[in-house]
Amino acid sequence: MTKILMVCLGNICRSPLAEGILKSKLDNTYIVDSAGTSSYHIGNKPDPRSITTAQKHNIDITKQRARQFTKQDFLDFDIIYAMDNSNYDNILDLAENEIDKSKVKLILNESFPNKNLDVPDPYYGGNNGFEKVYTLLNDACQKISSTLNSNT
Repeated sequence: MTKILMVCLGNICRSPLAEGILKSKLDNTYIVDSAGTSSYHIGNKPDPRSITTAQKHNIDITKQRARQFTKQDFLDFDIIYAMDNSNYDNILDLAENEIDKSKVKLILNESFPNKNLDVPDPYYGGNNGFEKVYTLLNDACQKISSTLNSNT
């Protein structure tokens, strides 16, 4: 069983969307979760704008709760997708060895190989920012699911 973790800063905007999108594209032989590198929103539901955006695409993320990324996640997950370079660096700072580091990837490198692009944080923007983030993550998650399904 492959376990995949999506990580952003607060675990209320981008990573919950990424979790929900990827779950919608994979069967239950995969585990998908999300976390944030900060402790700002532990226990909170995703941002209402993320929930609304997901619902527009028939994805329910209302049961998700924010949690903070920990070193244990390196042991618990096979692939760790960072939403941006800052969180990527924060995750790598917690890595204890090369095996940990090898699990960490930038999610948009799935759609734009080796470009090292950030999924923009829509938190301080309007609702359009959430739809743009959804589109970027949906494309990346489609690539991820196609790759995973072709490997089974």
